[in-house]
Amino acid sequence: MTDKVLTANRLTDGIAVWLDASGRWTERLQDALVARHPEAEASLETIGKRDFSDNLVVDVNVIEVEEVAGVIRPLRLRERIRAAGPTMDYAEGYAAADPAFIAA
Repeated sequence: MTDKVLTANRLTDGIAVWLDASGRWTERLQDALVARHPEAEASLETIGKRDFSDNLVVDVNVIEVEEVAGVIRPLRLRERIRAAGPTMDYAEGYAAADPAFIAA
Protein backbone atom coordinates (compact mmCIF):
# COMPACT_ATOMS: atom_id res chain seq x y z
CA MET A 1 0.00 0.00 0.00
CA THR A 2 1.15 3.53 -0.78
CA ASP A 3 1.27 5.96 2.15
CA LYS A 4 -1.63 8.40 2.14
CA VAL A 5 -2.74 11.66 3.79
CA LEU A 6 -6.07 13.47 3.92
CA THR A 7 -6.24 16.85 2.23
CA ALA A 8 -8.99 19.40 1.72
CA ASN A 9 -9.59 23.11 1.37
CA ARG A 10 -10.64 25.09 4.40
CA LEU A 11 -14.15 26.40 3.86
CA THR A 12 -13.50 29.84 5.35
CA ASP A 13 -10.70 30.88 2.98
CA GLY A 14 -10.04 28.06 0.49
CA ILE A 15 -6.49 27.41 1.72
CA ALA A 16 -5.20 23.83 1.23
CA VAL A 17 -5.05 21.91 4.52
CA TRP A 18 -4.08 18.43 5.73
CA LEU A 19 -5.35 16.42 8.67
CA ASP A 20 -2.81 16.05 11.48
CA ALA A 21 -2.49 13.35 14.14
CA SER A 22 -4.61 15.31 16.62
CA GLY A 23 -7.53 15.49 14.16
CA ARG A 24 -6.99 19.16 13.33
CA TRP A 25 -6.59 20.67 9.89
CA THR A 26 -3.14 22.18 9.36
CA GLU A 27 -1.69 24.31 6.56
CA ARG A 28 1.56 22.30 6.74
CA LEU A 29 1.76 19.05 4.79
CA GLN A 30 4.74 18.02 6.92
CA ASP A 31 2.45 17.92 9.98
CA ALA A 32 -0.05 15.57 8.27
CA LEU A 33 -0.97 12.19 9.68
CA VAL A 34 0.33 9.52 7.29
CA ALA A 35 -1.86 6.43 6.82
CA ARG A 36 0.30 3.37 6.24
CA HIS A 37 -2.37 0.62 6.19
CA PRO A 38 -5.94 0.22 4.85
CA GLU A 39 -7.62 0.68 8.27
CA ALA A 40 -5.88 4.02 8.75
CA GLU A 41 -6.90 5.12 5.26
CA ALA A 42 -10.54 4.19 6.02
CA SER A 43 -10.34 6.27 9.19
CA LEU A 44 -9.09 9.27 7.21
CA GLU A 45 -12.00 8.91 4.79
CA THR A 46 -14.48 8.81 7.68
CA ILE A 47 -13.01 11.94 9.26
CA GLY A 48 -13.03 13.72 5.89
CA LYS A 49 -16.71 12.94 5.34
CA ARG A 50 -17.56 14.13 8.86
CA ASP A 51 -15.67 17.42 8.53
CA PHE A 52 -17.16 18.02 5.08
CA SER A 53 -20.65 17.45 6.54
CA ASP A 54 -19.81 19.84 9.40
CA ASN A 55 -18.85 22.53 6.82
CA LEU A 56 -15.23 22.74 7.97
CA VAL A 57 -13.63 21.75 4.66
CA VAL A 58 -14.44 21.09 1.00
CA ASP A 59 -12.81 19.07 -1.78
CA VAL A 60 -11.75 16.33 0.66
CA ASN A 61 -9.38 13.74 -0.80
CA VAL A 62 -7.09 10.96 0.36
CA ILE A 63 -3.88 11.39 -1.65
CA GLU A 64 -0.80 9.25 -2.17
CA VAL A 65 2.48 10.47 -0.70
CA GLU A 66 6.01 9.25 -0.25
CA GLU A 67 8.46 10.05 2.49
CA VAL A 68 11.95 10.89 1.28
CA ALA A 69 14.64 11.78 3.83
CA GLY A 70 11.92 12.55 6.37
CA VAL A 71 9.98 14.85 4.01
CA ILE A 72 6.41 14.02 2.99
CA ARG A 73 5.94 14.58 -0.75
CA PRO A 74 2.73 14.05 -2.75
CA LEU A 75 3.09 11.77 -5.77
CA ARG A 76 0.84 13.85 -8.06
CA LEU A 77 2.01 17.19 -9.44
CA ARG A 78 -1.31 18.85 -8.58
CA GLU A 79 -0.90 17.93 -4.93
CA ARG A 80 2.75 19.06 -4.82
CA ILE A 81 1.62 22.46 -6.08
CA ARG A 82 -1.16 22.60 -3.46
CA ALA A 83 1.33 21.60 -0.73
CA ALA A 84 4.05 24.05 -1.71
CA GLY A 85 1.75 26.98 -2.29
CA PRO A 86 0.77 28.81 -5.46
CA THR A 87 3.19 28.93 -8.38
CA MET A 88 2.97 32.73 -8.37
CA ASP A 89 2.62 35.45 -5.76
CA TYR A 90 -0.84 34.95 -4.30
CA ALA A 91 -1.63 36.87 -1.16
CA GLU A 92 0.22 38.38 1.75
CA GLY A 93 1.83 35.62 3.79
CA TYR A 94 1.74 33.07 0.94
CA ALA A 95 4.94 33.02 -1.11
CA ALA A 96 5.29 31.32 -4.46
CA ALA A 97 6.00 27.57 -4.37
CA ASP A 98 9.51 26.11 -4.28
CA PRO A 99 10.11 24.92 -7.87
CA ALA A 100 12.45 22.14 -6.68
CA PHE A 101 9.69 20.60 -4.52
CA ILE A 102 7.19 20.72 -7.37
CA ALA A 103 9.47 19.47 -10.14
CA ALA A 104 11.02 16.52 -8.33
